[in-house]
Amino acid sequence: MATLLADPLVDTLTKLLGADAVLTDAATLDLLSQDVFSRGAMARAVIRPSDAAALAKAVGAVTAAGVAVVPRGGGMSYTAGYLPRAAGAVVVDTTGMDGILAIDAVNMTVKVEAGCTWAKLYAALQPLGLRPPFWGTLSGRYATIGAGMSQNGLFWGAKYGTAVDSALSFEVVLADGSLVSTGSGFFRPFGPDLTGLFGADTGALGIKATVTLKLMREAACFAFASFSFPTADAILGAISDVAREGLASEVCGFDPFLQAQRMQRESLGADAKALLGVMKAQGSLLGALKEGARVVAAGRNFLDGVPFSAHFTTEGRTQTRCDEDRAEIAAIAKRHGGTEVENTIPKVMRANPFGPVNSMLGPQGERWVPVHGVVRHGDASAVVAAIGALYARHEPEMTALGIGAGYMFAIAGTTGVLIEPVFFWPDAIEALHRASVEPEHLARLKGFAANPAARAVVEMLRAGLVDLFHDHGAIHLQIGRTYRWHDSLDAPAAALMAAVKRQVDPRGLMNPGVLGL
Repeated sequence: MATLLADPLVDTLTKLLGADAVLTDAATLDLLSQDVFSRGAMARAVIRPSDAAALAKAVGAVTAAGVAVVPRGGGMSYTAGYLPRAAGAVVVDTTGMDGILAIDAVNMTVKVEAGCTWAKLYAALQPLGLRPPFWGTLSGRYATIGAGMSQNGLFWGAKYGTAVDSALSFEVVLADGSLVSTGSGFFRPFGPDLTGLFGADTGALGIKATVTLKLMREAACFAFASFSFPTADAILGAISDVAREGLASEVCGFDPFLQAQRMQRESLGADAKALLGVMKAQGSLLGALKEGARVVAAGRNFLDGVPFSAHFTTEGRTQTRCDEDRAEIAAIAKRHGGTEVENTIPKVMRANPFGPVNSMLGPQGERWVPVHGVVRHGDASAVVAAIGALYARHEPEMTALGIGAGYMFAIAGTTGVLIEPVFFWPDAIEALHRASVEPEHLARLKGFAANPAARAVVEMLRAGLVDLFHDHGAIHLQIGRTYRWHDSLDAPAAALMAAVKRQVDPRGLMNPGVLGL
């Protein structure tokens, strides 16, 4: 039940939405005024509309009162994209709108409410043998589809592009409460791409109410491979060749620091159980038992001494085709100096694609934050070298303050490589972590006291990386208030974007400040 204040706007919203959908208690306002890394100003209220009509009425009421609205999905972001810039805003928690409205297996589309998670959609489509081409981020247990369309995202189905690439149309609530439909619902685009206009806007132009996605047949067969590489140039060369050839549905790679962190925090028992469940569902009990036994036998030391590791998943309609793609990946890896290692990581990740988000804290409870950029294949090695040079320049203070740093790699379709530097440092665990990490896992963590000195260095390093990526022509997902998208526009493009913002949000009340607007 909401704790109501003597506030005319809160009273109006309560009449529109009901008391349970308007929250003003301190704990909720605190939780929804922070993301994985940062805190914003304290919200005035949090609202949880139940459908598109309720969302439109509530947004219209808030902005009519001259108050800013800030949309929020599952809360897994770290670029201040959904944090109130100034006190007194109303945060729109879209997770109350989580329905799957229509699965159309004839016309190969699915329509969902914006607060539906990737995990929920995956579970609903699996029995039908269907999925979107891009089908979620690793945080998909909490991450919502509407937020994915606003922030954009990569990972599952990265061979086919980003989250926004799988969208056909949106219903978007504008700042005045009007509801706009952006497309035909089965083909994109029909004329100028209005769906693309609202895609990856970080909620600057409106709040997604519904999303219609294209569907494809789920793969029937898979193959997995993992390789050790001696250098960053070697792993990047292999990943780029695999991406260009379109051989892998997903790729992830780790530097020595990050893979050591990952190996510390995984559970062999959970890995084997996840693998067993998926393979049993595919009708292979014997194969499931064998693969589970291999996971346990490999243990947690199969990457000991491995400088860099890359992990590949191939998928297709026949096992022969998957195995052929895997063999070609192996040949590419060999050409780049790779040697094959146990493929536990891609098998387990695919078996449990939307697992717990326990990795948002380090093995002892350290705070975690990534930065990322998607770069051209030909620029990747230079970017990684520049990242290494930045770390080296600040090694003394990083060591003194216990700040660890590494990076992850992934593919972005056929045209780019995602490079994601990651930081871990001793610092206090926040409310968002306590609400997201599994309680039993949280209870095992050592935890740390607040550490403003270490955080200040992390903030300085993140800012340096943002500038570094900008200087190398990188693009970014979940731009929020962190990345320099607006700086990358030429003058006519910036003027056009400002005109669009004025048209859909003339009073500047829709998520003020994101995208640099």
